Amino acid sequence: MTLTLYPAIDLKDGACVRLVQGEMQAATRFNDDPADQALSFVAAGCQWLHVVDLNGAFAGHPVNRSAVAAILKVATVPVQLGGGIRDLPTIEAWLADGVTRVILGTVAVKTPDLVREACRLFPGRIVVGIDARGGKVAVEGWAESAELSALDLASRFTDAGVAALIYTDIERDGKLTGVNVMATAALAETCAIPVIASGGVAGMDDLLALRRVAASGIEGVICGRALYDGRLDLGAALKQLAEAVPC
Repeated sequence: MTLTLYPAIDLKDGACVRLVQGEMQAATRFNDDPADQALSFVAAGCQWLHVVDLNGAFAGHPVNRSAVAAILKVATVPVQLGGGIRDLPTIEAWLADGVTRVILGTVAVKTPDLVREACRLFPGRIVVGIDARGGKVAVEGWAESAELSALDLASRFTDAGVAALIYTDIERDGKLTGVNVMATAALAETCAIPVIASGGVAGMDDLLALRRVAASGIEGVICGRALYDGRLDLGAALKQLAEAVPC
């Protein structure tokens, strides 16, 4: 099975940063030029870019528009974008601007009918973000918890036409402690929507562990801090993931 690697560009105040467990005050600034970061990832051979407007996730509306626009201007691969996307006009505007897929998180919990309508209007271009802490879904930039499990949320959209689910283990995010392979595979096995793993990727071993269970329905993995810290070489990782799986 193949596994798509999505390099992450998280935007805070116009710069590329990484957070620890979604805490804005724990941001580490890695690149002041998001377009330059995008070009670097594309040059290494990635097939997608994963972009998040962190300020937007907390504000409830897009904030880092100029940074996203700069990325879209130079990116020659598809871009999926999340953060502060809470209504149909915003979804339509981002798609018109060149975003390939939009990620809906908070509205998936609070306004599930909006997700269904977006899927109807923009088939194949809507992704649902499921961010879990202690097994419960978190919303509003992970600042609030909902009394809803990841599986319960996923089941809402089984027949909605969602292109993919992004499952993030918040307690591992940005900590380089290893991806939650078991929880990701369990979610993928119980829903018919492709799942993208996120949170805690520390190196190549995590990517290979996910690839071994990709048949459960895991389509890809998002990687951030390990790439920025140099623990994972993007070009080498893409090459190794492209190799045949040993029997």
